[in-house]
Amino acid sequence: MRITNLTENSGIYTSNVYLVRGTWNAIDDVNTLVDVGRDIRVIQALRDAGTGVGKKKLDRVLLTHSHYDHCEVLAKVKDTFSPEVYAVSSAPKQVDVILRNHQTLRLGDMDFEVILCGAHSSDSACFYSHDSGVLFSGDTPLIAQCSDVEYTEAYADTLRYLVSCGITTIYPGHGAPIVGHCNALLKSTLQNLYGEVV
Repeated sequence: MRITNLTENSGIYTSNVYLVRGTWNAIDDVNTLVDVGRDIRVIQALRDAGTGVGKKKLDRVLLTHSHYDHCEVLAKVKDTFSPEVYAVSSAPKQVDVILRNHQTLRLGDMDFEVILCGAHSSDSACFYSHDSGVLFSGDTPLIAQCSDVEYTEAYADTLRYLVSCGITTIYPGHGAPIVGHCNALLKSTLQNLYGEVV
């Protein structure tokens, strides 16, 4: 699996936009964007990306949630590349498939589990690969020192589940990837938000 942040050097406020491809661009790999952001230059970046001979540039878009900085250019991406769009909510009218908790989807050459987690918004989802330990977290508050917000017990259950997964790398909606100490950070968040020691 190869993961490229297409908005890493964007000059405007936008979410990270991750292009997920298979290691060898095999014909059955599923070229996927996790979020589309709001920088129109994503379209050219995707055109320039090596996504495999005889393959669509983009098979699928997964939205972590429907906030504008994560999906503003969705209509243009869909018009240009005709991907199938997956999201928890049908709020963006371009959504084709509503995500279900714990369903499995192919991104690149790996399977990812959909984990619904409404702590940031009611339509938030994370995507986790049990084989690689990679988690796409969107804006889900996985690292919290303290909070003025009262999170639900359902979110505590989500954090407990994520701790049990053995995550090795987190690709967040904003900022750099978190590598190597993910479980310790998740346990710390669980303690800070809920007073729970794992």
